[in-house]
Amino acid sequence: MKTFRSIMSWVIPVALGLAVALILNVFVVQRVKVDGPSMQPNLQNNEKVWTFKQAKIHRGSVIVFDANGVDPQVTSKTNYVKRVIAVGGDTVESKNGNLYVNGKKVSHSYISSYQRTTGTGNWTLQSISIKNGWLKYNGATKVPKGYYFVLGDHRSVSNDSRYWGFVPKSKILGVVKVAPWSGTKTTRYNINQFWKHYFKN
Repeated sequence: MKTFRSIMSWVIPVALGLAVALILNVFVVQRVKVDGPSMQPNLQNNEKVWTFKQAKIHRGSVIVFDANGVDPQVTSKTNYVKRVIAVGGDTVESKNGNLYVNGKKVSHSYISSYQRTTGTGNWTLQSISIKNGWLKYNGATKVPKGYYFVLGDHRSVSNDSRYWGFVPKSKILGVVKVAPWSGTKTTRYNINQFWKHYFKN
């Protein structure tokens, strides 16, 4: 009997700990690895970040989503990390190296001029949807309700909404946050807090 009690004295706490960890991973927070250079300079290839599943998504938030069914080139569950540029009902335009959402200029303080302008060109949602042959919402002039338009921070190397269209909310795993002990003060701000100052004053 003592042996049984002794065993249970550590089995129960371990089981409870595993159960709590599983619940947190499924419903609250998850660690995700960044794959590729598309979020440089703020997130690096192979960097691990926290994804909060219940966090509210804003323009400027960095999100993780399953690209299977979004990017036509992806045929199995694959996590993409991108920045939300526009939400349902928004218009988006790129003009002379600047982004405009609903006619308002977006701040680009989180990336360099090179990363912002190289290989981007001038476009509207309608022009890039037709040019790149989006399978859904070809010819769209606004982001549909329940969808998001996303870009990588390093625009010249990022495979993002410009090429395959909008991300449905159902595919989003959560909002990325950089831990206080990770990265630099600047990169933490650019990932965690930039959305609060999204439009250029």
